[in-house]
Amino acid sequence: MRIADLLTAVILALGGGLVVYDSVRLGIGWGSDGPRSGFFPFWLAVIMIVACVAIMLQALRRTPTEPFLTRERLGPVLKVLWPATAAVVLMQFVGLYVASAVYMGFYMRWVGRHRWVSVIGLAVAIPVVTFIVFEQWFLVPMPKGPLETWLGY
Repeated sequence: MRIADLLTAVILALGGGLVVYDSVRLGIGWGSDGPRSGFFPFWLAVIMIVACVAIMLQALRRTPTEPFLTRERLGPVLKVLWPATAAVVLMQFVGLYVASAVYMGFYMRWVGRHRWVSVIGLAVAIPVVTFIVFEQWFLVPMPKGPLETWLGY
């Protein structure tokens, strides 16, 4: 597990370094009208790099006896992986919002074992709020499917 932690932390830190580099190119200071384009990405990348260094130090202090993946740990990983993969595939046919509702509802019921009222309420409410924020307020078009077309979007 130690090698996997180190490798992941190094790859993420390198990605953070790329973000820092490009953020500096865009400008990380404060302009007359507020923060420049690279300000927030720069600081998020710095935080990510610091976290990666902490993970590397923690991994180096740990003994390398524990395996990265055991049979017992594979089940929970697959419990997250296959519904997420199915949601990405479903998104191609029904759009982001419907796929998100199906994924959220399925995951809440199957993994969380929540009551149906909560499942249906949140699986509908969160994609609707997301639609309003992205499509109506920010005017950012997201992948849509037949339902949104039927509703006129």
